Amino acid sequence: MNIDITSSTTVKDIVVRHPQARHVLETLGIDYCCGGKATLAQAAKQAGLSTDQILADLEQVLTTNPPDAALARDWSSVSPTDLADHVEQTHHVFMKEQLPRLAGLLAKTIQAHHEHHGQMLEQLRRHYTSLKTDIEMHLAKEEQILFPLIRKMEACEQDRGPAPEMHCGSIANPIRQMEHEHNVAGDLLAQMRHVTKGYTLPSDACPTFTALYEGLDALE
Repeated sequence: MNIDITSSTTVKDIVVRHPQARHVLETLGIDYCCGGKATLAQAAKQAGLSTDQILADLEQVLTTNPPDAALARDWSSVSPTDLADHVEQTHHVFMKEQLPRLAGLLAKTIQAHHEHHGQMLEQLRRHYTSLKTDIEMHLAKEEQILFPLIRKMEACEQDRGPAPEMHCGSIANPIRQMEHEHNVAGDLLAQMRHVTKGYTLPSDACPTFTALYEGLDALE
């Protein structure tokens, strides 16, 4: 294989080095965010897939589809402050816009399709409500606790400010909590995808139903 990926490479390292690999992993149902610490072999086993086949699929994509300029940025070399700023300005903004929008679409879809798809949609609503609540609290913790600590620590290291007060003992503690919440969110996303059979629309889906599934897929 002529790319730097083996069965022991972690899933997160694959997408950091090769952002264009994300589509392959998404198509195969492999979580590279919350489950990113798993090796490719571990992720393949969990998904019931062949590691060799995944490697072959990745090689084909990476050798024929170079990343565009926006995807090619080496996020592993970005400063912690710049990374925190990017997460807030891009992903937090997206979440704050989409979470209430999707809640509204879900409510309208349930109202219109409850007769034929009520059981599935009620399950989806339970999972989505939990996810929305968890993510909104998670974003607040990052913005109010973790990211300010990161910025202050980096400023201190560069002699641009005093050492921050660690009310939580160590920055490892809020990081550990954020990682735990990522895992919880990942489990809820997986349950939503399972309930909806991979966001497969029923034959009687209306435009609102379609927009809901497209939005939930994009949110994931």
